[in-house]
Amino acid sequence: MALTKITSKVLADEFTTSSAISASAVDWEAGAVFTKECTVDTTLTFSNVKTGMVKTLVISGNYTITFPSGVIILNGTYDGSATKNIIQLISTDDDTEIFGT
Repeated sequence: MALTKITSKVLADEFTTSSAISASAVDWEAGAVFTKECTVDTTLTFSNVKTGMVKTLVISGNYTITFPSGVIILNGTYDGSATKNIIQLISTDDDTEIFGT
């Protein structure tokens, strides 16, 4: 059996790119890592969430972050006074159940 080398060229953007969150919309197919500097309290919205996807959010700004109703934060809290917050999310049931740390 021949082995095939997988490179980033054959992987979709959702596995290999970083994307800025404009306004509050996070399209899970647009990247692996999402960045946002909040200038106001922000309620995030998610689209194109599929079971098994893992996303990383890098967020800063001394404002309140609200996640969609399907998100369950297991540990940690957002600290707006920190330089950056790293939030990792994994979907276990499309957009109805997403766990975060």
